[in-house]
Amino acid sequence: MAHIHDTTMSPTKLELLGPWLRKQRWYAGNGRPDLTKVGGFRLDDPEGEVGIEFMFVRDGTDGDGTTYHVPMTYRGAPLDSNDAALIGNGEHGVLGKRWIYDGAHDPVLMAQVVALLQGKAVPQHQSQSDTVDPTVQVVNAVSADAERAAIADRTRVLRVLGVDVPLDGATCVIAGWRTATGADERGPVITLD
Repeated sequence: MAHIHDTTMSPTKLELLGPWLRKQRWYAGNGRPDLTKVGGFRLDDPEGEVGIEFMFVRDGTDGDGTTYHVPMTYRGAPLDSNDAALIGNGEHGVLGKRWIYDGAHDPVLMAQVVALLQGKAVPQHQSQSDTVDPTVQVVNAVSADAERAAIADRTRVLRVLGVDVPLDGATCVIAGWRTATGADERGPVITLD
């Protein structure tokens, strides 16, 4: 299981996400995002090289705020041929320079999402080392023997989160986040079409 370092990141994840988020076609806000971390979880890279985080952030610039899901990977070297997915670089207090990517375009993250949907990966707490997060659930998991490539092609990361997303018996990952009022909400964050 991954070790979470109690250290700094400069710039912070939220500082990196603001300018990047504003450029995404699915961003619903206007102007500069005012982001707050409101939930998330992690998955482990079996090779122990890539940090994998699913962060939920609320943008407070539009009233109660829109909650976004940003899967991210943290790497010690650039990801070949994927500059378009680069969120930015940060300096980790222990690990040094990190290349931070939109994980929906990182093959390591997507392989672990497939493993999660097959029941082969275990969600981890976002900020505690070696701690399973039992609040993250897979509904209607697919067979462990299902073809990985077919699952990956049909996997969709939901970028804007809400509780009213129709599931209709779909395979999905359910997780929770906090609202602007401090209430807890749960809903799908990843689905299999």
